[in-house]
Amino acid sequence: MVTVSKLVMLTVTSMKDLAVALLPLLLGLLLLVAAWGDIRSRTIPNALNATIALLAVPWWWATDISLWPGVPIELAIAGGIFVVFSIFFMFGWMGGGDVKLLTALSLWLLPAQLMLLLTVMALAGGAITLVMLIARLVRQSKEEPEVPYGVAIAFAGLLIIAERYLNHFA
Repeated sequence: MVTVSKLVMLTVTSMKDLAVALLPLLLGLLLLVAAWGDIRSRTIPNALNATIALLAVPWWWATDISLWPGVPIELAIAGGIFVVFSIFFMFGWMGGGDVKLLTALSLWLLPAQLMLLLTVMALAGGAITLVMLIARLVRQSKEEPEVPYGVAIAFAGLLIIAERYLNHFA
C-alpha cells in the first residue's frame, strides 16, 4: 500500500531527477545566448547573468547541496571568483559582463569542475585572442581587438555540461 509520505518522496525524487536532467540543458542554452550576444555586441546582459545565477538555487536543491556548509562554500567561491576577476576588469583584461557570467556560472560548479572550467576558459580565451590578433594583422588595423571572452567562458561551461552526459564514469 502506498502511503502519502511515500508518494510525496516519490514525487520529490522525480522532480529532482527531472531538474537534474533539464537544468544543465537550460544552462547550456543560456551560455549559448551569452556567447552569441558577446560575439555580436561585446555585451552580456545583466538579466542573463542574473538568470544563470538564480537557476543555481534549484540546481543546488536537485543535486542535494547541503544548506550548511555546501551553499556557503558555493557562495564564498563565487565571491572569490568575482573579486579576482574584477581585478582583471580593472586592468581592462576582461569585460564586466564576462566577470559576472563567470561568477554566475561558478555557482553551478563543484571546486574540481571550477578548476577545469578556468583551465579550459584560459586556453580557449588564448586561442580566441590569437585569432583576433591574426585577423587584426591581416586587416592591417591599428585598433586593439575586443576579445569576446564570454565565448571562452561559454565554451568551457558547455564542456563541463557535456561531460556530465558524455562521460558515464563521472
